[in-house]
Amino acid sequence: MKITAAVVQRQGEPFVITDDIELAAMGPDDVIVHMVASGICHSDEALRKGDAKIGYPIILGHEGSGIVEAVGSSVESVQPGDHVVLSFYACGVCDNCLRGIPTQCRNYAKNNLSGTRPDGSAHFTLDDQPIDDMFNQSSFTTTTVVRERNVVKVPNDLDLRKLGPLGCGYVTGSGTVLNTLKPRPGDTIAVFGTGAVGLAAMMAAKIAGCTKVIAVDQVDSRLLLAKELGATDTINSRGGDVVMAIKALTHGRGVDFTVDTTGVTKVMKEAIAALDQGGVAAEIAVTANHIDIDTWNDLCVDNKSVIGVNMGDAIPQIDIPRLIEFYQAGMFDFDKTEKFYSFADINQANTDSISGETIKPVLIIDEQYQPE
Repeated sequence: MKITAAVVQRQGEPFVITDDIELAAMGPDDVIVHMVASGICHSDEALRKGDAKIGYPIILGHEGSGIVEAVGSSVESVQPGDHVVLSFYACGVCDNCLRGIPTQCRNYAKNNLSGTRPDGSAHFTLDDQPIDDMFNQSSFTTTTVVRERNVVKVPNDLDLRKLGPLGCGYVTGSGTVLNTLKPRPGDTIAVFGTGAVGLAAMMAAKIAGCTKVIAVDQVDSRLLLAKELGATDTINSRGGDVVMAIKALTHGRGVDFTVDTTGVTKVMKEAIAALDQGGVAAEIAVTANHIDIDTWNDLCVDNKSVIGVNMGDAIPQIDIPRLIEFYQAGMFDFDKTEKFYSFADINQANTDSISGETIKPVLIIDEQYQPE
């Protein structure tokens, strides 16, 4: 099948909309998806720039939403016409998958970041030359083929254009709070960075019953949105000592939990320093930066914990429907972070994402799609 996709030919180059790309044939546990829309994530930009070891040319995108066109003979969870959100692929058979932790799949890197399909074959080719993929999905395409475990069925009466980012950014932020940190009602949290991941974490903390949900950022407009979405307090980090400001809001103690989405060394250190005794800092940014940790004072005397979390420890087929229920109940207004762009404007959308002008750009790939 011939498709159109946004291709990055070489490290650091812009996206190029390219026709006549050959899509891999469907296997027995595969699903062919007509793409309606896809979010742009900072991980897409990290791979475009070459912050991770990947191959080029590559088709990126991993926050896709679309409509099932066809299914393989062994597929049971979806059928043609179903609306789906795409997420990462886990093998389902390793020990961690069998424990219910697909984000720690032993084959996670191979299945999602190797550039090929799980069996090692090319997902896409152009003039018989392979093009690397992302997340066994590559949602910057007009049509893609994925494994059944990549897809999550969603209600057909919701606007598919809005839902794609649930597959990564929103499930990562919310899952970090709900699945990993698991705050109790009355606990306190500070979220550093109010992009899509940070705002999702903040909204999840509100859902969990945190009495102090502190949003930290440098951009006033983002802090205003954070307040609208449920932050009890906001701090502009340009205004002074962030750690002191957080402690002033928590009787001098600090918060029970912090989530850093920035990956900036100074900010990651602040996320640890702002913790109360026994607090937990989740560092979840995709970053090449490093931090030094005071193992005596922070880890031993103050009994703090610093953890990493991949994809919010999520099981997409469970967590994404749960987020949709929160959304329908008016508790998780993720769509207030989104701005639609034409697929042809992918480079402008990516530029706006990098600059922070747009929190969550969403590419409209099928301009003819209308919500039911």
